[in-house]
Parts: sequence; C-alpha cells; structure tokens
Amino acid sequence: MRIVKNLAVAAITVTMFSCGNQVKEVKSLDTELDSVSYAVGLSMSGQLKSTFSEVDKDVLSQGIRNGLDSTNLLIETKDIQKILSSYFQKKQQAQMIEQQEKAAKAAEAKFGENKKAGEAFLAANKSKEGVKTTESGIQYIVLKEGSGEKPAGPTSRVKVHYHGTNIEGKVFDSSVERGTPSEFGLNQVIKGWTEGVQLMNEGAKYKFFIPQELAYGPQQKSAEIKPFSTLIFEIELLEVIK
Repeated sequence: MRIVKNLAVAAITVTMFSCGNQVKEVKSLDTELDSVSYAVGLSMSGQLKSTFSEVDKDVLSQGIRNGLDSTNLLIETKDIQKILSSYFQKKQQAQMIEQQEKAAKAAEAKFGENKKAGEAFLAANKSKEGVKTTESGIQYIVLKEGSGEKPAGPTSRVKVHYHGTNIEGKVFDSSVERGTPSEFGLNQVIKGWTEGVQLMNEGAKYKFFIPQELAYGPQQKSAEIKPFSTLIFEIELLEVIK
C-alpha cells in the first residue's frame, strides 16, 4: 500500500537524523549536507501531514528512539506491517464512505424532485389492481405464471427477456427490442432484480416497479436513468441455467 510505504520511508528518514534521546536543535544550515538533510526532513514531514495528520508525535518519537536502540519495543517487528496496513485500510474505507455520502447528498440536492416523483408514482401505483408489494418495497404484477424451476438463490444464473423503462415511459434497455435474450447471475444485477426474479418460475412473465434504492440510487446510468430513478421492467424468465 502506497501510504504505508510512504510512512515507512518517512520513519526511516527521520531515524537517519535522530540519535539518542535528545534532539539537537539546528539554528543554521552551514553545509550542503545540512540543507539536503533538512529538505528531506521537510519533505517527509509533508508526507506525514498529508497521510497521517492524526499522528501522536510523542509516541512516534518514542517509536523512533526504541527502534534505534532496539530496546523496550512495545510492538514486535513482525507485526509492524500488519498494524500499518490494517489501520490505513480502515482509514481509506472511511474516507471512501464519506466521499460516497457527500456525493449522494449532492445528487439528492440536484435531483431531489426526481426522487419525489418516483415515490409519488409508487404510492399511487401500489393500490392499483393486481399490484403486489414485497417487504423491501418492490411492486410487481404477474402477467403470466410459469410452471418451471425457480432460481435457487442470488447466485443462480438465468436467461431472460426484459424491457426496461423509466416512469415517464422512456425505454433505456430492452433485450426484447434487440431480439436476443440475456444471461447473467442474479448477484450481478441491481438488488431489485436479484430479489424479483427469485419470485418467478421458468416461463413466468412479471412486471416490476423497482424503487430507486433497489435500483441505482444516486448514480446516473444514462440520460433516461437519472439519479434516484424508479425503474419499470417487464421480465420473462426463460430458463434457470444449470
């Protein structure tokens, strides 16, 4: 991991210019080596500030001293890389989640009306004749029941024909129009599909109304699939592939 490597370089560099328990305060740079040494120190401190600004300076200093003396080690050398990797992986994951949350809030601020339109559509659609609703919020109509096998679970692979539109009726994808069925694993598609197709037997054809949170959420997938889009699919389950 680059962050860990940078910190390792920084620590090594600091140890090159630290000795004993007392740090000598340099008041001037008298030689070229002094200038280069100081410049390297500033460079490495910049890396520390950018990747590990929360560092405890006292504990860092103690680690350097203990490492130089090879005494009073509070961590075994073999565990150093594991500790660094674990911490910075968690930090990167937290930063990624924070960025995703910020992006979702920005998208909602810009496309909030689209989200409200989908919610209103589903609220009105729910009470229409023949519409059933799952616990997760997917609505569906059975256009034709099937008598064949059901998918065994989210890892099942299926062959289907489908026709997808947004709530304005604009087609964004259709294997029916292409004239070629599609095959995929149910764990490779949106959550609404993963759940919905498992309700079907081979030969069945259902119409699904999928809330945005079980579709693409704040992502914009195309001109017709804006952030927070409620999607409509007619799906015919042709085969559960062995």
